[in-house]
Amino acid sequence: MEKLNWKVEGMSCTNCALTIDKYLQEKGMQHVKVNFIGGEVSFEAKDDVPKQEIAKGIEGLGYHVITGDKFEQKKDKRIFKNHFQRFLFCIVFTAPLMLHLIPGLHIHALMDPTVQLVLTIPVFIVGMDFFGRSAIKSIFKGIPNMNVLIAVGAVAAFGYSLYGTLIGEAQQYMFYETAATIITLVFLGNWMEDKSVETTQAALKKLAVSQKVMANMIAYDDQHQEHIFPVESTHLKVGDLLLIKSGEPVPMDCKILWGEASVNEAIISGESAPVEKKMNDTLIGGSVLHSGTLKTMVTAVGEDTVLANILKMVKEAQTEKPPIQQLADKISAIFVPAVISIAVVTFLLNYFLGQLPFSNSLLRAIAVLVISCPCAMGLATPAAIAVGLGRAARNGVLFKNAKSLEIFKSITQVVFDKTGTLTTGQFSIAGFQIVNRESSDVNRETENNIVTHDEFKRIAFSLEKYSNHPIAKAIAKEWKIKDDIRWAKIEEIKGLGMQATDKEGNEYMAGSHKAAAQLTKDTAHNIYITKNNTLLGTIDVTDEIRPEAKEVVRLLKLKGIKTILLSGDRKEKCDQVAKELGIDEVVAEQTPEQKLEKIAAYNQIAPTAMVGDGINDAPALAKATVGISLSDASHIAMQSAQVVLMNYGIKNLPLSLGLGKHTYITIKENLFWAFVYNIVAIPVAALGFLSPTFGALMMGLSDVVLAINSVRLNFKKVV
Repeated sequence: MEKLNWKVEGMSCTNCALTIDKYLQEKGMQHVKVNFIGGEVSFEAKDDVPKQEIAKGIEGLGYHVITGDKFEQKKDKRIFKNHFQRFLFCIVFTAPLMLHLIPGLHIHALMDPTVQLVLTIPVFIVGMDFFGRSAIKSIFKGIPNMNVLIAVGAVAAFGYSLYGTLIGEAQQYMFYETAATIITLVFLGNWMEDKSVETTQAALKKLAVSQKVMANMIAYDDQHQEHIFPVESTHLKVGDLLLIKSGEPVPMDCKILWGEASVNEAIISGESAPVEKKMNDTLIGGSVLHSGTLKTMVTAVGEDTVLANILKMVKEAQTEKPPIQQLADKISAIFVPAVISIAVVTFLLNYFLGQLPFSNSLLRAIAVLVISCPCAMGLATPAAIAVGLGRAARNGVLFKNAKSLEIFKSITQVVFDKTGTLTTGQFSIAGFQIVNRESSDVNRETENNIVTHDEFKRIAFSLEKYSNHPIAKAIAKEWKIKDDIRWAKIEEIKGLGMQATDKEGNEYMAGSHKAAAQLTKDTAHNIYITKNNTLLGTIDVTDEIRPEAKEVVRLLKLKGIKTILLSGDRKEKCDQVAKELGIDEVVAEQTPEQKLEKIAAYNQIAPTAMVGDGINDAPALAKATVGISLSDASHIAMQSAQVVLMNYGIKNLPLSLGLGKHTYITIKENLFWAFVYNIVAIPVAALGFLSPTFGALMMGLSDVVLAINSVRLNFKKVV
C-alpha cells in the first residue's frame, strides 16, 4: 500500500468532502481522510492502482487535483483559477444590468431584452461551467451540494426570462439581471468564504514557513581540507554536514557535532526565550540560532522532520470529527433536497393560495434556493477546530485528535505525576550512606557484606544503568565507570526497582524502600541497595520543583478544577511537594497497576485529565479521559497521550484546557448561527421580504461570519 497526500482545490463544504470520500472508497482506497478546510486529501492505495485515473476521477467531480506529477501540470489549462477571477469577469457584464437599481438612473438601452440577454449569456455560461458541472456531478454521486441550489435558481431565472423573450412578452418575464447577479454575487461570496477560511489556517501556515532556505554545507577534499558552499535545504540528505551561524535558521533536523549556541525554538514551543544547546544535543528544523556557531549533522529531512510530523498530526486531527459535528453532518446531507422541496412548496403556496403572479411566486422560490446555506452547518465545527488546533500548535501544545478539544470542556479534575511533571526530573545525588557496624540495622550477615565507597558506587551504577527511571539515569550518569559488573541476569521489577544476579549467584537489588522494607524501617532515602537480602547502603537524590508548577496549580484551582498528586514516590516527599504547590489530594507509593486502578476510579467520579512524562506513565495516560504528556518535541510521535506539551514543562497546561473549552464554545456559537440563519432566512425569503439578489449576497456573508467568529479564537483570552 502507498500513502498519497494530495491538494484538492474547489472544496467548500462538508458535502464536497463527503463526495470525494465516497468516490475514493468506491475505488477501493483505504484510510481516506478529507480535510476541506485545508484542501487536503490523504488515502492509501494499492501499488498497482493507476494514480492518474484516480486524480482524473476527482477532477471529474468538479475539483482540481494538485499531485505534483508532470501530467497534472500539463492538464491545468483552466481559464479561471479561482472564484475571484470568475467574479471579476462576471461583474463586467452584471454591473450594467444592476444600474437600474440606482434611484433616478434609467438607461433606456439597458432595458432592451436583447441587450440584457447578450449581457447575461457570458455570465450564465461561466456560472453553469462551474455551478452546473458541480451540481450535476454531485447529484450523480448521490450527495447533492450547495451548487445544486445556485444552479437551479440561476437556470430558473434565466429560463423564465428567455421564454418571455422568445414569445415576444419579454417585459413581463424580465429576470435576466436576477440570473446574472445570483451567479456573480455567489462567486464573490465564495471567494470571501475561501479567504476567510484561509485565515483559520494562519497559525499552521506559520509553522510551515521554513520550507526552503539556504544551508552552508561542509565538504572535505582529498587533502582533508574543509570547504563550505551554499545549497538549498530541499536538496539535503541525512548525514550531510552543515555549518550554522548566528542568526541563521536551522535548515533541517540536526545533531550538534561541535560548538555551543542559544537557539530560538519558538516555532514549536511558543517560547521566545532562547534554549542553550551543546554538543550531541538535537536541533529542530525551522528554529533559529540566536547566538553562537555550530557544526551539525542532518538527522532527518522532508516529511521525517519534527516540524513535518507536527504539521501532519495537526492536519490529521482536523480531519477527525468530534461528536458535536455528527448532527450537523447528518442535516447537511439532506439539506439540499429539503431546500429544493421548500422552494417548490413556496412557489405553489404563493401562486395558488397567495394568488400572486407566476413571476413573483418564482422569484420567491428562487430567493429560497439562493439564500439557504448548507455550507454554514458543515463549516461551523471544522473552522473552529482548525483555529484551536493551530493556536495550540503555535504555543507548543499538540492535540493528536479533535475529540480531545471537545472533551476538555468537561474536565473537572487533573491528576499529576510527581517526578518529571511537577518536578524537573533532573536529579542529582545529594549523598549516600553505607551501612556500618554501629548501625542498629546491622546483623552478622550484613557485617560480612559491608563494602567500600567505590565498590558501593560500582554496584549502584551496574544496576541502575539498565533502568529508564529518571533517578536511575541520574545515578548512572554521575557514577559512571568502565569496570561495571557483568550480570548473569538482570530485570526491572515494576514498582520496586532493578534486580540482578552475578555470575557467582549473588542477588542484588536497587529500588525504593519497598524493596528493603524488611531490612530497615528508615524511609527517608530514595534508593536502597541490597545484596543477598541484606542492606548495603542508601542513596539520596534531589529534584527541583518546576518554577511554573505553583502558578499552574493556582490557575487550575481558580477555574474550579481539583488537583491530585498521584505518584509512586514516598508519602513524605509527595506531601511536601503537594503542600508547597497547594495540591488538593495526595495518593503516594503507588505501583503502575495501582495508578491504573486509581485513574479508573477517578474517571468514574468525573472526567479526569492525567499529566505525566509520557514514559513511565503511559498506561495511566491511556486510561485517563484525556492523557497529557510532557515531551521533548523530537519524541512526540512516540507518545501515547492525546495531548502533548512540547515546551519542556507544564506552563501551557492551563492554555490547553482553556483552548479546549473555548473551542467548544466557538463551535456552539457557530452552529447556533448556522441553524438560526437558515431557520430565519428561508421563511423570510419565502414570504417575499428578500430578493434573490440580496439573498445571494447574504448566503456568501453567512460563511464569512462563521470564519470571523472562529478566527477570534486566535486572540481570545482563554486562561
